[in-house]
Amino acid sequence: MAESGAPQEIKKYQVYALNVDKNQDDKATEIKLCNFSRPHMRAFHCSWWAFFIAFFIWFSIAPLLREIKNDLGLSKEQIWTSNIVSVMGTIFMRFALGPACDKYG
Repeated sequence: MAESGAPQEIKKYQVYALNVDKNQDDKATEIKLCNFSRPHMRAFHCSWWAFFIAFFIWFSIAPLLREIKNDLGLSKEQIWTSNIVSVMGTIFMRFALGPACDKYG
C-alpha cells in the first residue's frame, strides 16, 4: 500500500443504519422515524425530545405562577427578577453551548 501523503480520515462509524452521503461528511439522506440507531436518528430523537421538554417547562410556569408566588412568598419584584434572570440564562447558555455542540456534537 503506497502512502499518498494525504491525512487519513478517522471515522467512529464505518457502517450506518441509514443511507449517508459520503461526500458531505456522512450526513444522513433519509429519515426513519421509528429507528433509534446511532448516530443520526438517536441525535434526532434526543434533540426533539429536549426541545419539547424545554418548552413544556418554560410554558408550565405561567399558569402555576400564582401558586408558586403564594407558596414561596415572593413579591412582584422578585417574580420580575426571576423572569429576567431566566431569559438571561437562556441567552448565556445558547452562546456557551452552541459552539460546544458544533465542536463536540
